[in-house]
Amino acid sequence: MAPRDRCPVGHYSRRQALLAGATVALSSVAGCLGNGENGDAEVPAAITLPDDATCDVCGMVISQHPGPTTEIFYAEQSPEGHDNPARFDSTWEAYQYDFERQNQGWEKTAFYVTDYSSVEYSLAEERGSTLISTHPQKEAFARVEDVTYVAGSAVEGAMGKDLIGFTDESDAKSFQSEYGGNLVTHDEVTPEVIAGLGKR
Repeated sequence: MAPRDRCPVGHYSRRQALLAGATVALSSVAGCLGNGENGDAEVPAAITLPDDATCDVCGMVISQHPGPTTEIFYAEQSPEGHDNPARFDSTWEAYQYDFERQNQGWEKTAFYVTDYSSVEYSLAEERGSTLISTHPQKEAFARVEDVTYVAGSAVEGAMGKDLIGFTDESDAKSFQSEYGGNLVTHDEVTPEVIAGLGKR
C-alpha cells in the first residue's frame, strides 16, 4: 500500500471501527452479565448439602434438625475441616459467623438461605415450640439479597428464634401477620438484630 493510501494518523478505517465497536459491545455484555464485585461467572451456585453435613458454628447435623439452612462461599478462605461452602443449621448463626469472618478480612462470594417461598414447608409442635421444616436441597436456596426475612417470629428453627426468608415479600408479610416478628432485609441484618435471636 502506498503511503498516500494509508489512513492518516488519528483516523480509523472501516475495519478498525467495526472491530472497536464489537469490542465495546462485548465488554458491555460482559458488564451486564456481571453481578457484584466478582461477576456472575465467579459466583458459585448453591449446592445440596450432604446428609451428614454439620453446622460450622454448633456442630449439629443439619439434615436432622428443623429450620432454615444457610450456605456461604468465600473467595480465598474455606471453613475449618472442609471446602466451601460454610454451612449452618440456622440463619442467625450464619450471619454471626460471617460478621466474625468479615472482621478477619474474609470476602464472601455468595450467601444463600432457605427460600420458604419456593418450598412446601411444614410446621410442627415440639415441647411447646412451633418448628419450621428444613430444606437443604440446592433448589430451595436463594441469595440473601433476594429475600425478605421475618425475624424473631413465634416459629423457630434448630437454634431458636431465627430469620425466616421469603423471596416473595407478600409471603413474608402473611407469615408475619400469623406468627409475629419483624420484616428485615439482608442489609438491615446487624449484630444487634442477631443478638435478639436464638435460644433464650
